[in-house]
Amino acid sequence: MTTIDPSTIDHYRAFYKKQLLEDTVPFWFPRSIDEEFGGYLFMRDADGSLIDDDKAVWIQGRGAWLLSTLYNTVEQKPEWLAGAKKGIDFLRQHCFDTDGRMFFHVTRDGQPIRKRRYFFSETFAVIAFAAYAKASGDQEVAAEARRLFGKCIEYATTPGLLPPKFTGTRPAKGIGVPMIMINTAQQLRDTIGDDRCDEWISKWIKEIEQDFVKDDIQCVMEQVSPDGSIIDHIDGRTLNPGHAIEGAWFILQEAKHRNNDPHLINLGCRMLDYMWERGWDKEHGGIIYFRDVYGKPVQEYWHDMKFWWPQNETIIATLLAYVMTGNEKYATWHQQVHDYGYSHFHDKEHGEWFGYLHRDGSRSSSIKGNLFKGPFHLPRQEWYCWQLLEEAAKSKSLHRVSDQFSEEQR
Repeated sequence: MTTIDPSTIDHYRAFYKKQLLEDTVPFWFPRSIDEEFGGYLFMRDADGSLIDDDKAVWIQGRGAWLLSTLYNTVEQKPEWLAGAKKGIDFLRQHCFDTDGRMFFHVTRDGQPIRKRRYFFSETFAVIAFAAYAKASGDQEVAAEARRLFGKCIEYATTPGLLPPKFTGTRPAKGIGVPMIMINTAQQLRDTIGDDRCDEWISKWIKEIEQDFVKDDIQCVMEQVSPDGSIIDHIDGRTLNPGHAIEGAWFILQEAKHRNNDPHLINLGCRMLDYMWERGWDKEHGGIIYFRDVYGKPVQEYWHDMKFWWPQNETIIATLLAYVMTGNEKYATWHQQVHDYGYSHFHDKEHGEWFGYLHRDGSRSSSIKGNLFKGPFHLPRQEWYCWQLLEEAAKSKSLHRVSDQFSEEQR
């Protein structure tokens, strides 16, 4: 890597740190902590006012993960640890069904409303429990994280264990399961450790590379048939570029963990390259939500919208790819998606990001929190990029991401 002026690193590092600690986190905490029933109240409008007091189990876990991670990596603030415990206790007391699986949506006081077929609530609980166990030293919670990770492996690898979404007429599998399991295992390994993680991460990366990455057409599929072939029907052709780009940085992160493994760097960068080309809106900017693999019309009516989280994941992926390769195109892409995200989604008046834009960048909704959006993708992006640049500053080596932020972002 090329040694550069530390002021360049400092500029970017300071930006992400400030946004995280002075803009994003204060929007959510402490006001989202439910002092009466535990857990968090995350369904909020632009100004932070509460629009619903129901609780999404995914985001209860994500919120506890964030506060625990801030405690572990930024500063050991008692209020962060206490806030994390509110989420951990609520998850353990109210979010598990009698069969051991978790709910998706509960009332404010923890009464179940909805339970979904898949196990993403469990994966977010794993990373929350693991991060909190590291922060608190609570060995009971650590054991629960490892036990639940084992259940997630069962759910991911045992056909018929979970209720099917479709009949067996046209079998399919999605990239979401290996992706989320890679990141869950990475988080577990990096906080409290688990000897199973490395082997399983390798298996899930292999599945993505063999079945979902299509080098011949330069694409990462969102779903394929069990043998990895493309399902040439409207659902099977639908791509989610931001999701695949998130998977790309998970793999680049694994390459970094494995002493810059060249094969994994190549794989992660190919995935990013393919899906940037398919996802970046050359007319209006931003990562578009859905595309068809063959350029045909997409079924979902929101296909051309801009959601917040694909921008966050692409900001991470492009910065990490640049740090690891020095390829200047990643510096350019990082600046493009960074500028788009912070100029279109960021609420300078109240903080945080709006969640949903029309294709032209106009705002679709003022909502900041719902069953799917909360303190996760944006704060994770700002935290991750800040920490990545902290490492670069300490090693005094980083390829120049760009000469400067655009003037409007200063």
